[in-house]
Amino acid sequence: MLVSLNIDAILQEPTISRRRQKLSAMTDGLGLGDAYDATLGRIKGQGGEKARLGMTALMWISHSERPLKADELCHALGVRIGSGDLDGDNVPSIGTLLSCCQGLVALDKGDSTVRLIHFTVQEYLRTHPELFDSAHSTIAETCLSYLNSRQTKALSPFAFYDVRSIPFLEYSSLYWGVHAKRELSDYAKLLALKLFDDYDYHISTEILLKSEELRFCYYEYDKPYRFSGLHFASFFGIVEIVADLVGVEGCDINQGDCAGNTPLLLAAQYGQKEVVEILLGRDGIEPDKSGIFSRTPLFIAAKNGNEEVVKMLLERGDVNPDKPASYGSTPLSSAAWDGHEGVVKILLGREEVNPDRPNDEGITPLWCAACDGHEGVVKMLLEREEVNPDKPDINGQTPLWKAAGNGHKEVVNMLLERGDVNPEKPDLDGRTPLWPAAENGHEGVVKILLGRDDVNPDKSDKFGQTPLSSAAWRGREGVVKILLGRGDVDPDKSDRFGRGPLSYAAANGHEKVVKILLRRCRISLNKPDMSGQTPLSCAYERGHTGVVALLKPLESATLSSPPNLSPRFEAPPRGGRGLSHFPEYACHRKS
Repeated sequence: MLVSLNIDAILQEPTISRRRQKLSAMTDGLGLGDAYDATLGRIKGQGGEKARLGMTALMWISHSERPLKADELCHALGVRIGSGDLDGDNVPSIGTLLSCCQGLVALDKGDSTVRLIHFTVQEYLRTHPELFDSAHSTIAETCLSYLNSRQTKALSPFAFYDVRSIPFLEYSSLYWGVHAKRELSDYAKLLALKLFDDYDYHISTEILLKSEELRFCYYEYDKPYRFSGLHFASFFGIVEIVADLVGVEGCDINQGDCAGNTPLLLAAQYGQKEVVEILLGRDGIEPDKSGIFSRTPLFIAAKNGNEEVVKMLLERGDVNPDKPASYGSTPLSSAAWDGHEGVVKILLGREEVNPDRPNDEGITPLWCAACDGHEGVVKMLLEREEVNPDKPDINGQTPLWKAAGNGHKEVVNMLLERGDVNPEKPDLDGRTPLWPAAENGHEGVVKILLGRDDVNPDKSDKFGQTPLSSAAWRGREGVVKILLGRGDVDPDKSDRFGRGPLSYAAANGHEKVVKILLRRCRISLNKPDMSGQTPLSCAYERGHTGVVALLKPLESATLSSPPNLSPRFEAPPRGGRGLSHFPEYACHRKS
């Protein structure tokens, strides 16, 4: 990098003598920072519009929220702040732009983004903030000028457009609020209020609400979107604009948008503490008003772990700390599921909060925490006498069942230390906690469970399938070895469909598991299942040549004639809770 910049600097000199002087200076130990100083000096030395373009491009690239496409940057630099019209003739070409940046900016031809030539350029620019005066405010003003232009306002939110014809629209729609929150000038505020005059029908509203972050909440709602400027400013946390908007006579601070979300709910969701404080201080605020899926501001703040917002809401006497959403989950269960220990502690300190309240599917806060392995939350909940540590959901799956299935060893140990947790409690399909642990290959949990005298390692579910069959189906070699190391596990035990562990391993082509099973002398190689298929014929039909090579020499009956073409026999679906129903276990010969 240093060599490249030095060569550029030398070649900029007009005469041989001056080039020799520059070369001599370069060999006297000037570092990368000096080279960047010199390059910026050349950019500014171009004078006039070239200098402005070069420095402004560096400002955008070093302060943008994501990498900019070449056409996005060029169109951004073509915007005249405050102008009501977009002048296409004022947009510089990418070639001109790169030239003005004197080698500090490059075009990535793979994805057409512009970038600084090296990460050290970004570091250099960050240590010299004086180079760009009010960068974020300038970017916000540029984006807002683009959105307020006559051409952008003429775009209908109901129509489809080729984004290549309006390349700067997406960035300006999604990110002007981010830049404005960081630094808001009086002029940017004026431009924002102008944009909000007709924001419901502005195309940038559609782009924002269909963005990755908000699409889940708004994708199914009809236009117009009914998303006001106050909703926008609360979402991004632009305090000065929120303060101005709520002070306007007739402002409805409890207005729901198209999804029913209030400005307070959006501010609570994204942890905009100062905005929450402003809204809660207004007369007539309804702090417990629900939005999409009947989630309250407290619910969504708890779910996202925004402790300060949770405290602010709970200080109000008109907020129900245990109010469930439409599917029955409470603020506590939502915080427990995401492991927000601070929020869980705050909520457990409230007498109105039921620490064992299940949702509509029987899922309790402890179940949520155990499922995702949040040890701290599990510990807090287990300390409460009201919590039943063995309470199953509607599928019969207990906190231990979920923790075992997801491989959370510490949570499994914490639950097993309790005398009121049954390690053999089955779900509705008859599968004990050992089952999902084996199926998912969690060897540590399998060892913990097998270390107990009250766990049967060969217990069948209602379809006759065992933990060993499940592990063999999934190709869990380590678990298969552990289970086969037990003298009370039958390696040839068939289920209701006549399939044993070897059939399942062969069907999925798990050669190593097949080898492990073949070491057991009690394995039946020729025994067909209820559809007439042996492990060999099933592996043969599914193209698992490695398994065929292992089994064929051992099976007395060969495949010199076509394999049995009996109709496929499929086990019933399991509802996603265990061993699948052998979806490709077909021995039909394709025509």
